[in-house]
Amino acid sequence: MKRYALVLMTLMSLLAAGCGVLRSVEPRAAPEPWVRTGSPRPVNDSESLLMYFEYVRKLSAADLAKEHDTARHLYAGTHSDFNRVRYAMLLSVPGSALRDDARALEALDPLLKNLDAALHNLAFVVSAQIQEQRRGQGLQQKLEALKSLEKSLIERGHKP
Repeated sequence: MKRYALVLMTLMSLLAAGCGVLRSVEPRAAPEPWVRTGSPRPVNDSESLLMYFEYVRKLSAADLAKEHDTARHLYAGTHSDFNRVRYAMLLSVPGSALRDDARALEALDPLLKNLDAALHNLAFVVSAQIQEQRRGQGLQQKLEALKSLEKSLIERGHKP
């Protein structure tokens, strides 16, 4: 009888331990929205992301690289709408060495296609900003090419 009780207690212990393991595997709650220390709590995810963009625009190159790694890991972990927009914003910071318009637009694509998504409008604005920056870069390249052509024509005209 003691042996039976010992086996039963062992099984119950293993069962209880197994429940603890299962509990640790349960999905965790969604992360808190991004909030800058000392700032009022944002009303919604859109406001939180706008505050985030203002914050990352002011970061040094080293801090921006750290923030990029953090956002990339969060996005890789869960492709939530919040993490999609956050990552795309980080990839679209003007003048950043980490800028990657194609990857940013790829991250935003599911939100742009889902008109019912809570962050659809913000994703649209970020996408439009990226497209405008691309257009501006293309125009700048054309202008530089015209300047170079003009310079070479002027130099050719002054040769004896």
